[in-house]
Formats: sequence, structure tokens, C-alpha cells
Amino acid sequence: MTLSRRISHLTGDGSDGWDLFYRARRMVAAGVPVVELTIGEHDIRTDPEILSAMDRAARGGHTGYAMVPGTGGLRDTIAARITERTGVATTRDNILITPGGQSALFSAHHAVCDEGDVALYCDPYYATYPGTLRAVGAVPRAIVTRPETGFQPTAADLGQIPQGARSLLINTPNNPSGVVYSKQTLEAVAACCRDHDLWLISDEVYDTQVWDGAHLSPRTLPGMAERTLVIGSMSKSHAMTGSRVGWIAGPEAAIARLIELATHTTYGVPGYIQDAAEFALNAGPALEDRVAAPFKRRRDLALKLLAGQDVVHPVPPSGAMYLMLDIRATGLSGTAFADALLTDRNIAVMPGESFGTAAAGHVRVAMTVDDDLFATALKTLLEFAKERSI
Repeated sequence: MTLSRRISHLTGDGSDGWDLFYRARRMVAAGVPVVELTIGEHDIRTDPEILSAMDRAARGGHTGYAMVPGTGGLRDTIAARITERTGVATTRDNILITPGGQSALFSAHHAVCDEGDVALYCDPYYATYPGTLRAVGAVPRAIVTRPETGFQPTAADLGQIPQGARSLLINTPNNPSGVVYSKQTLEAVAACCRDHDLWLISDEVYDTQVWDGAHLSPRTLPGMAERTLVIGSMSKSHAMTGSRVGWIAGPEAAIARLIELATHTTYGVPGYIQDAAEFALNAGPALEDRVAAPFKRRRDLALKLLAGQDVVHPVPPSGAMYLMLDIRATGLSGTAFADALLTDRNIAVMPGESFGTAAAGHVRVAMTVDDDLFATALKTLLEFAKERSI
């Protein structure tokens, strides 16, 4: 018996980009002490007050089927949050609650792409993007950005749109690069979408982690509210990665169809988890700032260490919980550098090549261990790079 071509070719007959992560986890399982700077998992856990709210909701009986679109309270809270932060009038009818941001990405592309449509995304990219597009039957095509422009897509990058393109996926603040798209970049993105009649899918799950500049949702730009689906999540903003609660914000007609899709797939998100998410959002910016603070602090710490040497160069880390480091002066690829660093120093970072071709010769460092351990690991990485510089 054979499996479907769609499920058999999610990774395009290649690696899913997580080989080094899996190797590091095997080492840990074998008892080898590894400093893991690989995935975007907070080193703090979900706030106890959020867990208490979840417990109260569950013990209070909210354990049956929840409304498929999401609870009215959570949808209203998210809509109010978006309206306040962007100025775009948003109601519960513009919101669908999903089991995390990844589910939202999958559903959003189902909403806008038919079988064989070209779905665009920017390289470097979060590792699941191409597989998500293949999973809905779309044909993934990368818009390759460059280190010289800080991995921000330029008007020239966006100028060559292939025939059959239906959607464009962007991510700002960006994983893996830590770049926050400028207003100029987002205006070029918006112009591209309007000129080529594209849907824009805007992954904004890191919108509370901005260190330089400001986050701008492209849904606010002229002519974009009717063609933009925004992806949000509680995972990064509130350290609720395991709770699996996210959302899509978009035009009412699209959300109505997405609710039909959810009825036939996920059938909603547990009510007690949604109640906890509503509680967390209503706790206000202070909680979000507390969750984000360690990454800003470690970003600043890293920039001081990087300023003291001239072998490894950071892509300007303006947001998110990652550093993208240019290690081309070592003469190694990102893959070779990361493999050797893990083998020789027991430090795991992600090769830039895990996120496409644009970040070849780079590594991504997740700032997800305590400050002292992070500083020690980064110093070791810099010494390791200096020993191999050419």
C-alpha cells in the first residue's frame, strides 16, 4: 500500500531542517550535557496565575465541547486587543480561535489556496512553512532575501511574482532572523499584494517581542484589511507553548469559511484553555512584558559580547527570541559549524540552512537559557569561531 503523494512529500523529498535538533536531543537522552539553544521554548513556564485560571475553568465544568469558532469571551478579548493596538476595527466575527499558530497557518492557506496555486514566502523562513504549503496542495515558492538588506524583502525582491501566485506569507518580528520589518518594507509588501491580487498571510506571533523600532501589522495599510489574514498565538507572548491556542484575524467572509473548515478538522479548542487565554490577555501588557524581558536582556548581553570580536557578526536583532549570527569568516557552512560546535563543545544551535538558502553561512541561536549559561555558551561559540577563522 502507498501513502498519498501529499503526505509523502511534505518536506519536498529532503530534510525537514531539524536534523541537528534531533541529534542534540538524542545526546541529552543518552546523558550528555548539552546547552540547547535550538528551539523557541521559554526557559520560564506558564505563569501560575494563568494555570490557576485554567484549573478553575476545568474544575468549573468547561471541559466539554467548546464553540468551534472559539468562546465569545476570548474572541471579543482578542478583537479588542487588535483594535486597540492597530486602530483597525475588529469584532469577534473577524476572529477564529485555533489550536496554536501552526494550525492557524495551515487553515489560512487552505482558505486562500487551491490545489496547484503558487504560495509565496520569504527565505529565510520558519522551518514548517514549505511543508505547510505543500500540505494544503499549494506549490511553495521562496522570495529569497539577502543579509545585505537585513533579510528584509525589498521592492526588487518582490518584483518577480511567478504566474499562478495566490498568496504571500510574511513573518515579523521574524523567526529565524530576529528582524522587525520596517514600514518601508511592509509598504512594498502591501503594494506587491495589491498589484498582483495576492492574499497576505501575516505571521505576527512575536508581536510582543520588539527591541528596536515598532511592530506594524500590514493589515493597517491602505487596501490590506480585506486581503490580509493575521496569525496570532499565546505561545510566545504568554509562554503558553503547550496550551496550543492561537487565532486568525481577517475579513468576516473568510473567517466564516474558516469556521466551516474547523468544524471538519479540529472541532475547536478546549474551553478551559480558552478561558485561561482570556484571563492571560486581560492581565494586560505587564504580563507580556515580564515574559519578553529575558530575551531583551539577553539580546543586550549578546551585543556587548559580539562587539568585543570581529569574526562573528549579528544580523541586527530587533525582535523575537533569536540571534542570527554570520559565521562565514570561519569558512564553514552553517551546517558544518553547528555540527562541529555540538560535537566539540556540546552546544546546540540551528544551522542557517535549516531555514532556507538565504541564511547559508549563518547559525540561529535561541536565547532560551538563563543569563549566565547563555553568556558562557555564547563566549564559547565566539572562541570556537575564532579558532576556525580564516
